Amino acid sequence: MRILAIESSCDETAAAVVEDGRKVISSVVHSQIAEHRIYGGVVPEIASRRHVEKIDEVVSRALSDAEMTINEVDAIAVTAGPGLIGALLVGVNFAKGLALASGKSLIPVHHIRGHIAANYIASPELEPPFLCLVASGGHSLIVDVKSYTELKVLGRSRDDAAGEAFDKAARSMGLGYPGGVELDKLARQGDETKYKFPKPHVDGAPLDMSFSGIKTSVVNLIHNASQKGEQLDIPSVCAGFEKTVCDALTSRLFEAAEMTGAKTLSVAGGVSANTRLRATLESEAKKRGLKLSLPPLWLTGDNAAMIAAQGYFEYLAGHIAKSDLNAVATLSVEKGAPEDFCV
Repeated sequence: MRILAIESSCDETAAAVVEDGRKVISSVVHSQIAEHRIYGGVVPEIASRRHVEKIDEVVSRALSDAEMTINEVDAIAVTAGPGLIGALLVGVNFAKGLALASGKSLIPVHHIRGHIAANYIASPELEPPFLCLVASGGHSLIVDVKSYTELKVLGRSRDDAAGEAFDKAARSMGLGYPGGVELDKLARQGDETKYKFPKPHVDGAPLDMSFSGIKTSVVNLIHNASQKGEQLDIPSVCAGFEKTVCDALTSRLFEAAEMTGAKTLSVAGGVSANTRLRATLESEAKKRGLKLSLPPLWLTGDNAAMIAAQGYFEYLAGHIAKSDLNAVATLSVEKGAPEDFCV
């Protein structure tokens, strides 16, 4: 079964064709990073306008690269939430129109479920149940993937997501956008032991996380040094900050594995591209004798291939949307039925 998918939840306009939830036939991503860089972050209104301008071209290229017409795809999947509401509405309305005109089934997909499903492309042998660490700009979750469409959140960040903390810390250090990428590069040159940052802990919730304190600690360190006229070793600040965040993420995942007895782990989201996080997860999983799925870098960011992959399994579960499908800005990953997107 071949599914055409559309993703427009933030600042990437993407479309892809994927077969049976595992094989990528085509994948096109138009990124707006260069335009948003001058603002130091994504400007929602600009993102929405660029999606409007690019979505037809991107979808046409995905079909062309797949050497297919719309009549040759079996269904259309689209990210319906969560994300920037204006950006989501562009993709949802385009997909609704395309589905109506072509007579194809329309499948709403939860964005974070899509990130998890990137692992089905990266590791074709991967099947639920397994645990997944989701670490992105907007979400930090430990998810028990019980089946392709039944998911349970075991732990989450109580405030900032890990990716948000990376970007804000990078911004306070005057690094470029996207900050997480620049921070990762500089951390390779620093001494992780030179600066100490608070370890996040949530009383009574061992799998939950908190990253606002670490972010504030970095901001205060930089502010105090500036007031005193002191020169900070920025690469070492990056290294110490990165270690603290990555240790928090990995410790929660492996603690969840011990609690549940899970033998298979995966990671998803933009932060899963971080060099230290990937190395730590691989090393610790090997030490514990656990299987680990790590998506390639091109699948860690927002893309439509992951949406098509999850869309296939949502279709098999009967999750077909009607004309009242809407976009939603926030929605738990535990929800994914069409009615959940009709609020």
